Amino acid sequence: MKKLILVLSLLFLTNCGNDDTVNRCNFLFDVGVNATLNLNLPEFSQLIFTSNVVYVPNQGNAGIYVINIGNDTYRAWDAADPNHAFDPNCSFLQRDGVDVTCGCADENKYSLFTGQSLGDPLPCGLREYRVTVSGANLVISN
Repeated sequence: MKKLILVLSLLFLTNCGNDDTVNRCNFLFDVGVNATLNLNLPEFSQLIFTSNVVYVPNQGNAGIYVINIGNDTYRAWDAADPNHAFDPNCSFLQRDGVDVTCGCADENKYSLFTGQSLGDPLPCGLREYRVTVSGANLVISN
């Protein structure tokens, strides 16, 4: 019994370190996302083609970006920088082709194909949302 308590104590103590890596990826709010994009509508029809991106406001923390990455595969990302506390004046990600950049002084840049940072490695990638294809509709949710 003493060995069991010792082993459990050691496991508990080694898992309670002071590593702040996990906390650095908690800047964005956990908001519900539920959007349906009809690809037959003009505002979303460009998503039929690979590498095209559409911004959808009023979803997620700062809206969402949806990209067609090829072969009828889509990805959706929150439009707020996950490596900053949310601030609409600087953490909104501005699109430049298939990349996005925050307006803060450090100008974090990310790929909409992968969600990973470009340039210097950052602790957090973009927050991704689930995309389900249903006929001519994309259903985006979390």
